[in-house]
Amino acid sequence: MTDTCSFRGPLADLFDPLLHTSALAGLLLHPDLALPVAPATDRAVWGSEAGLDEATLRPLHRRAHSEAGRPWPVPLASAAVRRHRDGNRTQYEDLEFSRRQRLTRAVIAAAIDDGADAAAFLDEAVDGLWQVCEQSTWCWPAHDDTFERHGAVLATVTDPYLDLGAGEVAAQLAWTDQVLGPLLDRHWPGVRARLRHEVRVRVIDPFMARRDWHWIGLDGNPHNWNPWIHGNVLVAALRLLDGPLDAELRARVVALVIDGLDRYAASLPDDGAIDEGFHYWWNGAGRLAEALDLLAHATDGRLDALGRLPALRQSVRFPHRMHLGGSWHLNVADGPARGSSDASWGVLFRAARRTGDHDAREHAAAHRAAGIPVTTEHDGLGRLLLSLTDREWAAARGRSPLPRDVWLPSVSLRLAREHAGTPAGLTLTVKGGHNDEHHNHNDVGSFTVASDGVPVLVDAGRPTYTAATFGPDRYILWPMQSAWHNVPEVRSVQQPHAREAAAQVRETWGDGDAAGLSLDLTYAYPRSGLETWTRTATLERGRAARVVITDEYRLSAWDTTLGDEPATVVRMLAAGTVTLHAGGAVVVPLDGATPVRIRWPEEVPALLEVRELDDPMLSDVWGSRLTRIELDVSARTGVAVVVEQLHRANGGAA
Repeated sequence: MTDTCSFRGPLADLFDPLLHTSALAGLLLHPDLALPVAPATDRAVWGSEAGLDEATLRPLHRRAHSEAGRPWPVPLASAAVRRHRDGNRTQYEDLEFSRRQRLTRAVIAAAIDDGADAAAFLDEAVDGLWQVCEQSTWCWPAHDDTFERHGAVLATVTDPYLDLGAGEVAAQLAWTDQVLGPLLDRHWPGVRARLRHEVRVRVIDPFMARRDWHWIGLDGNPHNWNPWIHGNVLVAALRLLDGPLDAELRARVVALVIDGLDRYAASLPDDGAIDEGFHYWWNGAGRLAEALDLLAHATDGRLDALGRLPALRQSVRFPHRMHLGGSWHLNVADGPARGSSDASWGVLFRAARRTGDHDAREHAAAHRAAGIPVTTEHDGLGRLLLSLTDREWAAARGRSPLPRDVWLPSVSLRLAREHAGTPAGLTLTVKGGHNDEHHNHNDVGSFTVASDGVPVLVDAGRPTYTAATFGPDRYILWPMQSAWHNVPEVRSVQQPHAREAAAQVRETWGDGDAAGLSLDLTYAYPRSGLETWTRTATLERGRAARVVITDEYRLSAWDTTLGDEPATVVRMLAAGTVTLHAGGAVVVPLDGATPVRIRWPEEVPALLEVRELDDPMLSDVWGSRLTRIELDVSARTGVAVVVEQLHRANGGAA
């Protein structure tokens, strides 16, 4: 494809031979024009009469004013080393995040202020920039390989590691330079040169020198780090490689970025599904869409791929396909079920606008309303700038499409709701897949049920990240185990973490009076004596709508010399208040949704186990507890569970 790259994917097919370094050097706009945001000196964009969204600017400016001149958050060595001592990674990262957010507030305040405080806000921004430049590392300690390479528990400054954190800082400095550059030249000469030096040494040079970064996806399995880091490197290269001798290097970096993005683009399935789930779309396919949009701008439209990649076009539809209702979305893997209020909806809006997807655009616009910010500093400076200066996004209003039936074969995921366009009633989701997906949980065959768009039988999501989350102890954590998902446990054998622990799709159906998915779960339970296990999940529509989960199974004869046969159970994890009755349970869901009755054969023993939640990543979603319903089906060869909204179960109107 180019003189520096070798991978050939959909981007190479679209743009070769324009991706050769010599051709790219001639295509790229001047660094002053390469990022699609005007500098603060353009008062038609940033002045008091520019009409930028006040609901966004007011709280940013107020917070920037209140913290100006106060001590900045400082990520300390004692916080960094906790990764090795007790596994805590959040103390250091929280300090990093709070400092980045304060810098973003200072940049916006310096850009918009026309009054006497303008100089003070610029000084505040430079204080933040200088601290970042003086910091030993931009890499989050949980990602750094310095211990493996150098035996050090703190970063090795001569061997910087390029991770999500380093990429985010580099992009923030580039966006800051784009907006405040002329003001820095006027009032702080020399600062811009320092920014360029640090980004070059910590990000650009390592990016070029080490081509074994795991996040590139050289093994053919790229994950969301790929577009996230490549997109940030692209921002940094386009803006900060602007020296008289930098043109060739700038083109080489951009060529390698495109090569890396091509690997991720090639990995997207035809149906656009993200096996990491809704939560990771924003920092996976969403990052790819942003990077390609930026590339189109930086080449004056010559390298415009955003609307020309079928899998990415499908992926733009993924967020609204996973929508349950309100702030609730289907969560798989490490994503939370509720979190749409802090999602980067402007990213989806711009991608949908560029690809011409009306439903995706409506879904994004449904999260805009007068008086709420277009986004916040938590979204990062680049996304904040793009959303803040997008007048169409600020004015957008829409309604989520809530499709009635969704089938995503690449991840064996079926969603079915009673009626399109409304969360009212029951919604069923069921997934097959395998247990080696990105951010995997052992959950082959799991299902969820929502009442009026609110999850009732649920996937817990993930706890706060620690060193154990991505290490050999990951599946010691209860939210990752199959025992805490809505799947069977066969003779006390849980599902293992393995690609071979997979479901086979027997049948799927939808778009009619019933929709569902039938799965063969036999291979999800090795060494259990399981001969066959078929799970069929169906949403039956109509006046007496209900969800029916049917398990049919056969086990080999138990060797009695081993003692008593371990129990085989079917489990369901419920959110809300659960009351057990003979042959069933009633769940009063969160958010005032219609209660549901769950029924099973009266002779099946059942018990409840309450899981108290003390981790805010879980309790902020589900409240103080989740309740596991366990059905002992050891003496059977099948069991059916029925879920109905309570007013229907009592004979009320639908």
